[in-house]
Amino acid sequence: MTAICDKGKVVGGVEKAGYGGYRDLKVFKLAYQLALEIHELTKVFPKEEKYALVDQIRRSSRSVATNLAEAWKKRRYEKAFISKIIDCAGEAGETQVWPDFSRDFNYIDHEKHAHFNGKYEEVGRMLHGMIDKANKFSP
Repeated sequence: MTAICDKGKVVGGVEKAGYGGYRDLKVFKLAYQLALEIHELTKVFPKEEKYALVDQIRRSSRSVATNLAEAWKKRRYEKAFISKIIDCAGEAGETQVWPDFSRDFNYIDHEKHAHFNGKYEEVGRMLHGMIDKANKFSP
């Protein structure tokens, strides 16, 4: 679980000294950065994709980070916390599919596709680690 926090002392996956909340979680930082990258990437997609692929990939990528923030606020209640983390993992899974379409429609190259696929696999592993050790995140 130490891979989840990167500031101060980590105890049970939750930093105890100088901890600022969900924004200090590595999984949040990665999900947020990926959403920003996807936003920039999709700016050059064809206009006919604006209300289809572009909206969907932007929405799902942002939902990973926003659901994580919501989960963090519910961590006092383990079942609610786990439920929101499962939602995060679902959104990450959905986000992984959109680059497949983007690659197959020739909007992105194989290198960009591999980048997003690998990073969302990493997000998924971290989220499942949080689910497996949910009790370590209670306040």
